[in-house]
Parts: sequence; structure tokens; C-alpha cells
Amino acid sequence: MSKNSFLRAPLVNYGEVKEHKYDLAILPWGAIEPHNYHLPYLTDCILTYEIACDSADKAYEQGVTCMVLPPVWFGSQNGGQWNKPFCVHTRSETQKAILADIVTSLHGQGFRKLVIINGHGGNSFKPYIRDLGMTFPDFRVVVADWYGIVPTGEYFEEKPDEHAGEQETSVMLHYHPGLVAMEQAGDGSVSPSKIAAIDKKIGWMPRHWDEISSDTGIGNPKKSTAEKGARYVLAVTEKIRELLVDLKEAP
Repeated sequence: MSKNSFLRAPLVNYGEVKEHKYDLAILPWGAIEPHNYHLPYLTDCILTYEIACDSADKAYEQGVTCMVLPPVWFGSQNGGQWNKPFCVHTRSETQKAILADIVTSLHGQGFRKLVIINGHGGNSFKPYIRDLGMTFPDFRVVVADWYGIVPTGEYFEEKPDEHAGEQETSVMLHYHPGLVAMEQAGDGSVSPSKIAAIDKKIGWMPRHWDEISSDTGIGNPKKSTAEKGARYVLAVTEKIRELLVDLKEAP
């Protein structure tokens, strides 16, 4: 149970909400997709929600009251992912519509600040936020990719580490060790793409997951520990707390 349950929409009731003045809303956003053989399909949503809640608790201690909304489950996927059973690819039009409906609802209720804590690398919100800025010029939307805020070099050993590797696995071991089946984990080995210039980042195109990963992971999770995850989460949530405090003070 969270320290301040009135900061979490899934746990709070309207009676509690009426007793508080909220400075901003936090929207965790993830995806539904395989995460190697050992992590849940909802890993991006679970971790994003937990990090958002911890960050909200820290901000509350500095006088900032946030509401953490339930996580949005619908992310954008590459080829080689959406063919996997129960992986859901959400079109950009759908993601934009979901975000627009959330902003429209919050705006109508008098709120003017929203922070999206994103946990899925395939999600890109910048074009949607620019468009919403034309419709709601008095509404601020800020995006933070939790996995990229703090450099990982001081916390984790394995490279590359993009998907279901040491970083995500360690953070899940910190929050929900019972959801991690380490004995089933693949090694997350990565094969080069068929276009060398793409691997050199001269250009970009979606990677076909079946061509680069045999277990859907990118990065070896075998050195993951809950202790590594706890240290990393502490650093990340401190950064997000800073964002929330600064955003409250922004006009």
C-alpha cells in the first residue's frame, strides 16, 4: 500500500479527493508486449506506475500534491512484436485520441498540468503534445522517459540493455520480485540488422524484432538484482521529484 493513497487514482475515493487540492496529474504510460521469457507482459505499465507513485510521494513531502492516474496500457510496437500472442500494437491515431481525451477531461475539471511518465521505448508523444498545445494553449504536458533520465553506467553492467535486460529486470526485482521468473530468462542476445547503416544510426527505421532477438529481449538480465534496482529507482525518482516541484511553480 502506498504511503499516501489519496495520491493514487486506483486506490482513492471521491470523498478523499474532495479533501485535497491537486497541483498536477501524473499519467503512467506503458505497453502490452512480451518481455523476454521472465517478465510480465505489463512490465512497462507496472514499473512506470510504481515509479510515478514513489515520485509523487517524494513531491508531496515538498508540498506538491499530485494525482497518479491508472497507467495507459496501449503502446506502439514494431514488426516482429505484434505477431507475438497477445502483444497489442496501438496506432498513433489511437494514442493521440487517448491523450486528447485525458487532457480534455482534466482541462474541463480545472487542471492545467500533466506529466506523462513513459515506460515504453516505442511511444513518442511529441507530435501529439504539440497539437494539443494549439487546442489547449494554457495546458502544460511534460513527458519523462523514466528509463532514460539517469545514465545507467553506474548501476548496471550489461550492454546493450534496451528491453527486458538488466535495468528493467532489476527494477522489477525491487518492486515485485514475485513477478520475475529468472530461471526462465533468455540471454537477450542481439543480432545485427540486415542494414549496417541502420545499426550505425545513420538513418532510422523500425527494427524487426524477429531479426534481432530470439527471446524478445535486448540485453542480458542474468546479472539483475533487487539491490541494483533499488539504487537506480532512488536516483530516478529524485529526478522526477525535481521535475514535479519545478512544474508546480511554473506559471
